[in-house]
Amino acid sequence: MGASSLAALGAGRASGGAGEAQYDSLVTERVVMHQVRTLPEKPGVYIMRDARGDAIYIGKARRLRDRVRSYFGSSRSLEPKVRALADQVRTIDHVVTNTDAEAFHLEATLVKRHQPVYNVRLKDDKHYPYLKVDVQNAWPRVTITRRVEDDGARYFGPYASAGSVRRTLDVVKKLFPWRSCTKEITGNDPRPCLDYYIKRCIAPCTSYCTREEYDDVIGQTVLFLQGRSDEVLTHVLDEMARASEDLAYERAARLRDQASAIRSVTERQQMATTTPLDADVFALARQDDEACVQVFFVRGTVVADTDSFMLDGTQDARDPEVLSAFLAQFYESATYVPRTVLLPSEPADRADLEAMLRDARRGAVEVAVPVRGERRGLVATAEENARQALVMHHARWIADRDKTQAALSMLQEELDLPRPPQRVECYDVSTIQGTSTVAAMVVFEQGQPATDQYRRFRIKTIEGQDDFASMREVLQRRFKQLGERRRRALAGEPVDEPDDPSPWDRVPDLVVIDGGRGQLGVALDVMRNLGLRDVPVCGLAKREEEIFVADVADPIVLPRDSEALYLLQRIRDEAHRFAITYHRKVRAKGATQSVLDGIPGIGPKRKRALLRRYGSVRGIREASVEDIAATVGFTRRLAETVKRSL
Repeated sequence: MGASSLAALGAGRASGGAGEAQYDSLVTERVVMHQVRTLPEKPGVYIMRDARGDAIYIGKARRLRDRVRSYFGSSRSLEPKVRALADQVRTIDHVVTNTDAEAFHLEATLVKRHQPVYNVRLKDDKHYPYLKVDVQNAWPRVTITRRVEDDGARYFGPYASAGSVRRTLDVVKKLFPWRSCTKEITGNDPRPCLDYYIKRCIAPCTSYCTREEYDDVIGQTVLFLQGRSDEVLTHVLDEMARASEDLAYERAARLRDQASAIRSVTERQQMATTTPLDADVFALARQDDEACVQVFFVRGTVVADTDSFMLDGTQDARDPEVLSAFLAQFYESATYVPRTVLLPSEPADRADLEAMLRDARRGAVEVAVPVRGERRGLVATAEENARQALVMHHARWIADRDKTQAALSMLQEELDLPRPPQRVECYDVSTIQGTSTVAAMVVFEQGQPATDQYRRFRIKTIEGQDDFASMREVLQRRFKQLGERRRRALAGEPVDEPDDPSPWDRVPDLVVIDGGRGQLGVALDVMRNLGLRDVPVCGLAKREEEIFVADVADPIVLPRDSEALYLLQRIRDEAHRFAITYHRKVRAKGATQSVLDGIPGIGPKRKRALLRRYGSVRGIREASVEDIAATVGFTRRLAETVKRSL
């Protein structure tokens, strides 16, 4: 489009309407294309951002300019997903790399960090758990962590869920007697804990074992987590024979029991091949917009472990692209890369993937697509498991969704609500004899907790124990802004609607109060005073699980096995948990405070200086003004203030 056309569109913008929209679209396109033309013709990663600055797509390229330009060609030649992406792009950032392999690795890292909506990505990848063996510690432990750091520890994972990592940890703890306590090990403890007597620890705390013996236990644990259970079993049997020769029959018996437990675990593992193999086997299953990847970890001749991962953003992506994106993100943070990776089909960017795996392993890695033999049988078995995992995931999702919708519909009917309560807010007050009183607000949207919208309240205006007054304060603080906006709208005054509404700007479909008729009366009174009579409120009493609503004399009693009651109980219990957790935190903080904390001019450093010199508040109280003034950091005026306050 030439300058005359742009001028015509400018005139159209001045007159408003369609011309203005077309003008803005053209300006945006020209800005984006200018960014594209300035991209270098080098390998790297590009980050496409929308009008809010959020990353919506991250890709890699051998030649950045050529690759990014392809997104903005003729709309008729572009796929629907690419057209939708191109329409939302406002800015394009890029990072130049030295090689294509570096770009491949960087793309996986950035996708995991930013989770762009148009990329294939692991669901909730940032939350995947790992097992950590802190070998940099003098007496290592095995723990669960969700962050891999460069701290010298050994990490194993990622695992697809907290359940799978905990099952592995339980097995490892039963097989290998490392310590699970966090105490400092001096070897001088008078007696060991219960773990020693049930053969779950060899008690370094009491010097019942040497440093070499404990290191041997940790070494076996690491080998087992790597899937090398045959080596562990051989080592244990050798140690048992040696202990028997040395007439250390008690130790030999313990090693015999350990060997038996290892055999029991490994016998339950599925036989994979007749020849030893160090491989990860992957398979992909897809249904509609959902995708699942099944992983078999083959070590030796058995499948040492399995896991399945759900993927997001796979719409309109071909199988090779999905596989390549998954593998890049999986191995980007994986703690072990095997010698062989078996796949059901050729992945996109295979050369870059192999280069990334070689760098991570620091050795040769074979990426293979077997077509016959035992390896093909492994892939076929993984494919069947992937299909089953996807079916089970879909069935659970349908069941959960149906149950939730049934519960919301039943609440609408039983509580006479205008619509199913898609947004439910619940409030609870927590206190002990009127001290450290706090309250909590939890939010459930479509039957699921929206934890980012939870809020905590310190009760500011109420002295002593008054749950009714505390609830009144909380509700007034929560709904005051909504009430003011409602009042201005009814008065015909202008009301500013926020461009980016916060949780405070949203009107709940149902407010649940933890309590009976009295608490409900307080809530209804607050809503009435704020002009929010149309906001439905109910009270849920704990003892009989009765539901109290406005203008109904008798409580509503739902069937004990109804999904609606389960949902209300879950919401109420979550509010109670959130409130009591905050109350304990506030109470603990108050317990560590001193009368010195309330004296003007006394901060943490001066407080420590006084206590270091006088030992206690009583000692400070008995000291003279001159002595206190001689303390480091004090003046005579401040010393007089301290004396007056004490």
